Amino acid sequence: MADRASALLGHYHPGKSGAPGVQGVPGVFLQEIHDLVLHQVSAWPDTVDEVGRTAVNAIGGKSVPGPCLAEEGPDAALLRIEPLKWWVVGAEAPGMAAEQGTTLDLSHSRTHIRITGEESVSLLNRHLPVDLRGKAFAVGSVASTVFHHVGVTVWHSSNGYELFLPRGFALSLWELLVETAQQFGLEVV
Repeated sequence: MADRASALLGHYHPGKSGAPGVQGVPGVFLQEIHDLVLHQVSAWPDTVDEVGRTAVNAIGGKSVPGPCLAEEGPDAALLRIEPLKWWVVGAEAPGMAAEQGTTLDLSHSRTHIRITGEESVSLLNRHLPVDLRGKAFAVGSVASTVFHHVGVTVWHSSNGYELFLPRGFALSLWELLVETAQQFGLEVV
């Protein structure tokens, strides 16, 4: 596999900036997750149940997630991004016959950003037209949406909010996140 250079190379500067935050703790933490392993798994209408079970087994999960939901396994996750499509995050795609479905490696096409902190929802709601409050977008929720007219995927994982940005737009969207997060206190980790 070819070595992958980050889309944020030269623009990713760890450290604190912006407002001091509450009691000196930044309200937002931004982190690029390197070496993304991302595979799309697609089923045919008559194989969706079978392919879903195969995909959830590949991540070590317990149940196939419904639309706009995710299932986390020990080291990987399965995101239901469309009625007949899942993303396998952090594991290789399961093998399957063409009659069952298809797989596509998307690892090099996205930049993965994790957003955490007390003000992470406030930051994201300034850019995403999605209600990210707890009851509306609980842990395990997934949405395909837009960020500054660019299609992105957001997942509320057990670790925080995970954004999957198209590689070609990652730098400009990163700069918007960093600039907006300054008002809450920011730490890039």
